[in-house]
Amino acid sequence: MELKTFYKIRFSDCDPFKHLNNSGYIDYMLNAREDHLLEFHDISMTSLYEKGSGWMVSKHEITYLNSAYYNENVCIQSGLIKLGDDSLLVEMSMWDEDQKQLKALLWTKFIHINLKTNKRNKHPYWFIELASGFEDKALQQFGSINERLAVLLKQ
Repeated sequence: MELKTFYKIRFSDCDPFKHLNNSGYIDYMLNAREDHLLEFHDISMTSLYEKGSGWMVSKHEITYLNSAYYNENVCIQSGLIKLGDDSLLVEMSMWDEDQKQLKALLWTKFIHINLKTNKRNKHPYWFIELASGFEDKALQQFGSINERLAVLLKQ
């Protein structure tokens, strides 16, 4: 399932040249992923927190390809590459509104935190059951963000 939403780049997220700040790409993509979980899977982060589970970023790999500009509409897509025992690997991509020009590709590794102990912990059984159906098998063929990027740029 292709999870995507459209966003307008805001003035406060841009530099004086009307370019989206580098950190803004990550912010927009992480917000989009949260929106995708709620919109497409009916999963709210609040409900996960209430069950004692949270996730923390342990690694970002991002490639910036084309500028996003103030007031531009962009399309952000996301997918779960891999559900691990205690981690998630998620892909997020930002495209122009027509989804023809890739602006940035982000792979983020999240680690599961037990909010009762505030320590890294294996995913609870209920989460494994919930999320295992969300893995995008097509994304699992890529061993790295660079392999994935090569394919996207050929399209």
